[in-house]
Amino acid sequence: MNKLSMILLLAGALGVSACNNPDRFGAGGADGAGGAGGGIMSAALGDPNDPNSPAYFNQTIGDTVRFAVDQSVLTPESQNVLAGQAQWMNQHPQYNAVVEGHADEQGTREYNIALGARRAAAVQEFLIAQGVSPARLRTVSYGKERPLAICSDEACYAQNRRAVTVITVGGGV
Repeated sequence: MNKLSMILLLAGALGVSACNNPDRFGAGGADGAGGAGGGIMSAALGDPNDPNSPAYFNQTIGDTVRFAVDQSVLTPESQNVLAGQAQWMNQHPQYNAVVEGHADEQGTREYNIALGARRAAAVQEFLIAQGVSPARLRTVSYGKERPLAICSDEACYAQNRRAVTVITVGGGV
């Protein structure tokens, strides 16, 4: 299986894994309607109760950190999450990560791509400072192109101002 196929498979698995915990966004899921949960693709992430699985990383360690408006500075809460991510990654050298930077819908596409890149870089720099090899990390910025929540109010904006650490299988990122 080539690298692109593996990345696409893992990206699909991560997309489906959002249904693995229907209360992830509060009672009833993101749209308040709940979800069927799990599925074949989520099995690729492993058991969320297994500390060696990417599913455990996503749900127990936490794969997402949030940012203030127009900021790429890590909060103390974000640093705690990232310290846990670094510890997990240092204990699991068979995995790499892609750090995705995201922004809310306010501002131009260009501004938000640059802001997402700064957010992803801040996470990457923190992980490297915690001992994660730079060769195991890659960043990408989606700006405002991949929102978690779609509405024009602060509650949605706050969810979209984030960086997500996506675990990938080794062999280079």
